[in-house]
Amino acid sequence: MSEEKIAGYGLSKAEGLYWNYGVRVKELKEQGQKVIAYVCALVPLEIIAAAGFIPLRIRGDVNEPITKGDVNLETIACPYARSCFDVSVKGRYSFCDGLAIPHSCDSIARTYSVWRYVLDFPYSHFVNVPHTANGSSLDFFRADIENFRKSLEQFANKKISDSDLAHYVELYNENRRKVRALYELRRQDPPLLAGSEMIKILLACLSLPVQEANQLLIEVHEEISGRKENGIKKLPRIMVFGSTIDNPAFMSLIEESGANVVVDNLCIGTREFWPQTPITADPLDGIADRYLKRINCPRTCKERKEGETFADDLESRFGDMGALIRDYAVDGVILYIYKYCDPFGFEIPARKAYLESLNVPVLYIEDEYSAGTIGSLRTRIQAFLEVIE
Repeated sequence: MSEEKIAGYGLSKAEGLYWNYGVRVKELKEQGQKVIAYVCALVPLEIIAAAGFIPLRIRGDVNEPITKGDVNLETIACPYARSCFDVSVKGRYSFCDGLAIPHSCDSIARTYSVWRYVLDFPYSHFVNVPHTANGSSLDFFRADIENFRKSLEQFANKKISDSDLAHYVELYNENRRKVRALYELRRQDPPLLAGSEMIKILLACLSLPVQEANQLLIEVHEEISGRKENGIKKLPRIMVFGSTIDNPAFMSLIEESGANVVVDNLCIGTREFWPQTPITADPLDGIADRYLKRINCPRTCKERKEGETFADDLESRFGDMGALIRDYAVDGVILYIYKYCDPFGFEIPARKAYLESLNVPVLYIEDEYSAGTIGSLRTRIQAFLEVIE
């Protein structure tokens, strides 16, 4: 799609922003604004925006072979992380002014020094997210994002006031409420919005300043709510679980195989967009709470409470999935994991046990991060859909 079509409305605008990812922030960059690139849902966007920068999430590219990235990273690292690094080395994000990387998984955290050295942005910062969410961990993380705030203040040469932070906490909470309202349109049968459309909308939002993303979501909601005929039929209702899916190819494959993707448990998806930041007297307290305790990622350990049974523990860790399955009348779940993704891979047996306790059919797929391998999954998905029909 050509860049001139991005000036459209609602879905057509989102489509244009998806295919021309980052075009709007490049435009704003030319007007004098600065851009901070980041990886993963654990980077507090409210702090970046309050400092006067535009956050831009780095995407990989399933259609781009990983070549230059593998010169610096081990090939046993997560293919998604390697792809993000590869396209960055090839200059896709060279217009950005800085980089923020969190301690998410080993493939991201242990390569921060490589990112910093090779890409050589004027600014870079490592957000040190603890792996547990108890009281002392929350104190540690609160202190760490205070350091992030000071670091951005120094780079921006301006103070970040509490009122700046509170303003962006509200804007991002509004953004998340609007995204959730779009998910509500997928509850009905057939859903008003396809999973392959949803992921493009979310990615478009991640490439915009939050104010513009909120306006886009208003337009999209208005357009989708008014749909009378969208070509979507009543079909088996599927949930997709995994880490980060940043292109619609896998969702499209499921939908072409004869199902509707009605909800997800993904970054980029409900895991990243649904949790709100609590409103607190000190905005950093609420931001720390959200990013450490409310984003239910396997990289953060939820300690088993004394006296809890195995079933109690599963409900505590995976109950958010169970709620989505019930609320969206899900007929089957596809667990889609990238090779070498240890945090998600390690908990697959427990997650399957939980889903089996709910009597939900499950398909587990381990894949590369590549358009070439996604296409080869069609037969497995079709066979799974035959089982649940």
